Order: sequence, then structure tokens, then C-alpha cells
Amino acid sequence: QLQLVESGGGLVQPGRSLRLSCAASGFTLNSYNVGWFRQAPGKDREGLLCLPNELAGSMKGRFTISRDGAKDTVYLLISSLAPEDTGVYYCAATLYFGRDCPRDYDYWGQGTQVTVSS
Repeated sequence: QLQLVESGGGLVQPGRSLRLSCAASGFTLNSYNVGWFRQAPGKDREGLLCLPNELAGSMKGRFTISRDGAKDTVYLLISSLAPEDTGVYYCAATLYFGRDCPRDYDYWGQGTQVTVSS
């Protein structure tokens, strides 16, 4: 069975950083474009950033996505967390070989909750 599993969420104080992990089961994540998404309470899911399979990392504002090929894991580092970062964070993967972020993803994790509060 092909699936993604996110981990690393929890309760975090404002201003701290947090690293989330995305691991795959049943396929090799290294070959896929991986994206991170967030769904805040009462809002639609939004895309944060993605990582083409040929790249090791990318940044967008306070978000850094990176890949550990040896562990076949993709990470999302969120810096300077604020209460508005609260939400469920999802990773997704698809076979896509462009340098941009694809419109659709084939595989999704179940999400990990991040709550930013003092």
C-alpha cells in the first residue's frame, strides 16, 4: 500500500522553529515531487512550497523544504512560528518532472497538527 506519513507536529511556542517530516511507505520518495500544504482552522488547504525530485532543498519565506536521500524523507522547517501558523500540515507526492509545483498530487498523508501558542 502506497502512503505518506507526516510527523513532528505538536504544541510550539511563538517564535520557535519546528521541523516536520514526511516519509513514504510502498514507494521511493526520492523520485517524486513533494509538496507541503497547510489547512488552518476554518480555512481551505493552501500550498506552501514544493520540492522537485532533482533538488535537495528550497526556501520560501519562513518555510524550508529539504530532502534526505539516504533516509528517503522530506522535511519542512518552519521558522519564527506565529499563532497563524496553527493548522494541519500535509505532505503530498507525485511523479512530476517540472521545476514548478504541480497542480495535482497523487499521494497524500493524513496530516500532522501544529499548534502555535504560548
